[in-house]
Amino acid sequence: MTDRSAKYWSDILTAITEIEGFVEGTVSLNAYVRDVKTKRAVERGLAIVGEAMGMLMKQHPELKVESARAIVGMRNRLIHSYDSVDDKIVWEVVRNYPPALKAVALEHLA
Repeated sequence: MTDRSAKYWSDILTAITEIEGFVEGTVSLNAYVRDVKTKRAVERGLAIVGEAMGMLMKQHPELKVESARAIVGMRNRLIHSYDSVDDKIVWEVVRNYPPALKAVALEHLA
């Protein structure tokens, strides 16, 4: 198996940047919930982040990224349990966690 770490980190960085753009100007959970296109775009971005993180963890089991398992878990929920996704949780994730993961991705790509 070839090491595709740089590609996965790049995918994470791209998805986070896109998510930030999608929610720019969305000021509340209620506004987010009403904007179905933004919700779907954010969910897809989070799924990409989770899939890429899962691939990184498979290639590099020693990798230590805060909340890596939760990131993969979020992806699994979005993909496999789409009918039980809690918009409030997704909104909180998007509002609070991307900057730290974005910084980690930038470090790995430097």
